[in-house]
Amino acid sequence: MLSVLLILLQTYIIIFCQRENKIGDFQFVTFECARRLSFSVLAYLLKLRKFEPLNEDVMFRLNTLLMGKLHLVISLSLILTFSSFSQTVWTLEDCVEYALDNNLDIQKQIQSVESNRVSLLQSGLSMLPNLNFNASNIWNTGQTIDQYTNTFATNTVRSNNFSLSTNVTIFNGLQKFNTLKRNQIELMASRYDLDVLKNDISLAVAGYYLDILFNKEILDVAEGQLAITAQQVERVRKMVEAGAAAQGDLLNIQAQASTEELNTIEARNRLNISYLSLQQLIDLTVSSDFDIEKPVLKAVAAPADLVTADVIYGHALSTRPEIKGAELRVESANKGLSVARGGQSPSLTFGGSYATGYSGAARQVDPSILPVINEYPIGITQLTRDTVLGYQSTYSYKTKSFSDQWNDNDNVSLGFNLYIPIFNGWQVRSSITQAKIQRNIAELDLEQKKRNLQKTIEQAYADAIAALQKYTSANQKVQAQEESFKYTEQKFDVGMVTSYDYNNSKKDLTSAQSELLQAKYDFIFKTTILDFYMGNPIRISQN
Repeated sequence: MLSVLLILLQTYIIIFCQRENKIGDFQFVTFECARRLSFSVLAYLLKLRKFEPLNEDVMFRLNTLLMGKLHLVISLSLILTFSSFSQTVWTLEDCVEYALDNNLDIQKQIQSVESNRVSLLQSGLSMLPNLNFNASNIWNTGQTIDQYTNTFATNTVRSNNFSLSTNVTIFNGLQKFNTLKRNQIELMASRYDLDVLKNDISLAVAGYYLDILFNKEILDVAEGQLAITAQQVERVRKMVEAGAAAQGDLLNIQAQASTEELNTIEARNRLNISYLSLQQLIDLTVSSDFDIEKPVLKAVAAPADLVTADVIYGHALSTRPEIKGAELRVESANKGLSVARGGQSPSLTFGGSYATGYSGAARQVDPSILPVINEYPIGITQLTRDTVLGYQSTYSYKTKSFSDQWNDNDNVSLGFNLYIPIFNGWQVRSSITQAKIQRNIAELDLEQKKRNLQKTIEQAYADAIAALQKYTSANQKVQAQEESFKYTEQKFDVGMVTSYDYNNSKKDLTSAQSELLQAKYDFIFKTTILDFYMGNPIRISQN
């Protein structure tokens, strides 16, 4: 019964919240639902048990009792219901995966890969013979020579032409073959470009993720310092009221509290901005409920097997997609040069065709109608002077049938075509020169990418070493400042130092803690980059 009641209560609450638009007002929802449900349940009980009408005092007490019970049930129901609406905490892997699935630059590069795939398919199919069919229907009016009867036609004549042709390239300087190989290389290079884009976005997400963690810890430090100062303000205020401290000490410590409150506000603003930046980077709809997981970060210490920047660079040269893509672009440029040089070679093609047609001017004797025989004098005999008669048959004609003309007019042609380029405005030479330039550009781009990779690794390696050294020094400084501040705080409590000295010691401690956090996260990010260049997945936690 309790489970059924919970389900009914959850359904009722959700419908009510959606209708009243009061999801954010927990107290209002709880009270209003309890009030309405209590009257509904009372009315049902009265109807079910056929109770006599109760007076207003009894109704009020029953309603209050029922509301108290329902308030507890509804509160639990609301917790179970609305907890399902809340967004889970985002891990680094979640952020990276979401960015890779929704980034528009990645989607555009995926389309570029598909375009190269289509180009490769087309270059392969272009090596096959072509086959084309052509048909026409023509009306001709006026005097013309009919192509099928080879006679003059003066009336309106309808004619049809049909042809089926094929053509195949036997040799053209291997241009089609080299084009196919170039498109294969371009497809592989575009896939590497996609990997480069994914890697860049993954590293950027890791950097923004660490920035949030850094700002969180800075905010914790600021809030902790503010809490300590707030306690000192209250303590000094009591001492001033008791006459054990000067009013100036209270003003100084209050000024310090105001400064630390401002620092807390600025730290919170930086945290909010870092949340906003990460959501925008992964193309997630900005929400104030967005939060990330705080993992157990990698230890800030020199690795057991300390690798050099040269070792990392040597490994990256053989694995990094930007280098692989640039190397393939050099190969593609070489294939492009081969295609251009193929334009100097003769080309040989083979073709064939089948054609037939129909003409309305083509006529034949109509065998169904007997010819008319006409007599006419052609001369006289010399002796008797008798008339000599000649005979002429007049036949009836009809248009030759379509099927007869299809068979009578068909023709088949087969042949080879040889094309030898001699002079074409220097176009082939210009194409070869342009292809050589593109190859040089591709080689320079490869060398530039290698140098940029080396600079990036050397800089990250130097930054990691510097961050480790800075962290070690800052850690020692924090420990010393903590002891110094404890000592100053104890002296301040007994009035041996002024509030000015106390504030300076506290500022030094806060500054040291900030430097320690900055060195810590800088080291983690730089070592993450170096691990990534070594072929390891992006990881900022210990596990």
